[in-house]
Amino acid sequence: MRRSRTQISIGRALPVLVMVLTVLADLLSENEERYDRLLAAAPALAAVTWSVRGTVAIGVVAMVLGVILGTTSGDPFLPDITTNESALGVVTLVAAWVSRARSRYERELREVTAVAEVVQRVVLRPLAPRLGPVDLHLLYVAAAAKARIGGDFYEAVHVPGAVRLMLGDVQGKGLGAVETASVLLGSFRAAVNDAPDLPALADRLEEGLGRYGAWDPDTDAAERFATVVLVEIPDDGAVARLLSCGHPAPLLQHGDRVRFVPFEDPSLPINLSGLLDSHHRVEEVPFVPGDRLLLYTDGVSETRDRAGTFYPLQDRMTQWVHEPGERVPALLHDELDAYGAHGVDDDVAAMLVVRRE
Repeated sequence: MRRSRTQISIGRALPVLVMVLTVLADLLSENEERYDRLLAAAPALAAVTWSVRGTVAIGVVAMVLGVILGTTSGDPFLPDITTNESALGVVTLVAAWVSRARSRYERELREVTAVAEVVQRVVLRPLAPRLGPVDLHLLYVAAAAKARIGGDFYEAVHVPGAVRLMLGDVQGKGLGAVETASVLLGSFRAAVNDAPDLPALADRLEEGLGRYGAWDPDTDAAERFATVVLVEIPDDGAVARLLSCGHPAPLLQHGDRVRFVPFEDPSLPINLSGLLDSHHRVEEVPFVPGDRLLLYTDGVSETRDRAGTFYPLQDRMTQWVHEPGERVPALLHDELDAYGAHGVDDDVAAMLVVRRE
């Protein structure tokens, strides 16, 4: 778990503050009440943020202060002081052990986080802000606590003559969904330059997932399906070609008008096409300079408020037609977090594609 610098600074200051307040309370007390027993809280608090040596140092200082306060009281009682010092010594030793365990855990967590960041860059590479004739802006949130990768996935590649995009959502969550997403991303990257068109590219995704399932029968990747939307934007054409494999329809903005791209005959999700005769129909829509296309997963469109009402994505995009493209992902994230009954509680991926003027 990563802590902010403010939290760490407060945590480091607390043990010192406890000792200072204890000394002041003991010195300013007009009755016979003794406060030196409170010094045991100092090393206990130090174990949360201080190093082992720092925690021991705090404990030693607390023990010295305990002796001073005990011997300067009106009626010092040596056995009582010895008992307090012994207890403070035990607390310091336990706090040092806790600090050592915490430091080891934080070091291991940093190493795991570093590995996770490398994996993310390999599986979900950072999206290029500009490819060919379009600008790209991404929102990506994994639902699992502290996870950086989820079952939603994306890719964008500039091939000769066009930009090809993919955005998809694997059924389910967890590591199994991440595994399936990585297989589909690998298949897309292997085929995107050679596939003559989007239907051929969709077939390659299907084949790649099937081969992976045959290669590793124990994996549940072969049991999962994924919805995918593929997009091709020619460098020299004012159109966008789209193919949906069971995926939510993207939103197309032209001027001040925002509408869903109509898919008259969408394909089945990847890994389900074998249930029926496989066919792919490509929709072609005008996509001129200044137009914007929003691809998104159901983590966006199926976010509900406490009354069970779906998030009004089309209305929000209509409100944002004059917002700069780079601001839209942040606006969308804030809206979803505020609108959802439990905030953003599903994998979320959204890619805004802007045709440059």
